[in-house]
Amino acid sequence: MQITTVSDFRKDIKRYLDRVTNNFETLIINRGKKSGIVVMSLDEYNSLIATNHELSSRKNELRLDSAIDKLKSGTTFNKDLIEN
Repeated sequence: MQITTVSDFRKDIKRYLDRVTNNFETLIINRGKKSGIVVMSLDEYNSLIATNHELSSRKNELRLDSAIDKLKSGTTFNKDLIEN
């Protein structure tokens, strides 16, 4: 994660944005004591939204937790896909 000021961001916007997109870094631009802006790549944003959607219902959350537990305990199995 990078942190900068509005002034520094303005001086070198291309370098900051390149680092965000190329290195999957999050950039925080401070705008005062209790104010700021977060800049992230579109891929990182889409991943965050997808994760939020997957965890949006308790049923999905439990299903994911169960799958993780099965992977950790080694109680998974392989299944061949049926091709049409």
